[in-house]
Amino acid sequence: MILKRIKVYSNLPEPTNCYIVADETTREAMVIDPGGEAEKIIEMMKILNVNLKYIVLTHCHGDHIGAVTDVQKNLGGKILIHVIEAEGLNNKDISLTGYIGMPEIKLEPDSRVNDEDLIHIGNIEFRIIHTPGHTKGGICLYSKEYKMIFTGDTLFRGTWGRTDLPTGNFEDIIRSITNKIMILPENTIIYPGHRKAKHNK
Repeated sequence: MILKRIKVYSNLPEPTNCYIVADETTREAMVIDPGGEAEKIIEMMKILNVNLKYIVLTHCHGDHIGAVTDVQKNLGGKILIHVIEAEGLNNKDISLTGYIGMPEIKLEPDSRVNDEDLIHIGNIEFRIIHTPGHTKGGICLYSKEYKMIFTGDTLFRGTWGRTDLPTGNFEDIIRSITNKIMILPENTIIYPGHRKAKHNK
């Protein structure tokens, strides 16, 4: 597996972790949460010499979707987001693009995913885990084979994502973390939407 983390900036002082995951054999790749600075993502994709299959959005907030249009225009790839979360892509009150001073973003996903759906990057399989709480349609991507999970803004090092934003809910995020993430094997590595990775337990 090829795995690269790129710190990208939108209009917030804290960067967003954008991840590139690719199969070394087939060169198929996905980009997770291209929140800004499309040129950095595009450059890294070219350096890695991989082909973009999916652009996966863990949720619809502006700092996670800011570079989607430019990345797709330059590299192709299908935009995936949870079926519930898709409605927020074109609602600035939910995506918070206006709140954080970003231009309004209009996006239409190519596919809407659901809990337990499987997506494949070459021979690498990821399971979609619906983890409401930070937003009602937030997702994580889990690879059993590689013992890794991309958690978006559901879980960070030592804490969880905010729940005081539109569609957020504190009880939901605690249930998501307790019942869906903490049950994973102890050696699972967590790759969050901000800050650094940590072990599951």
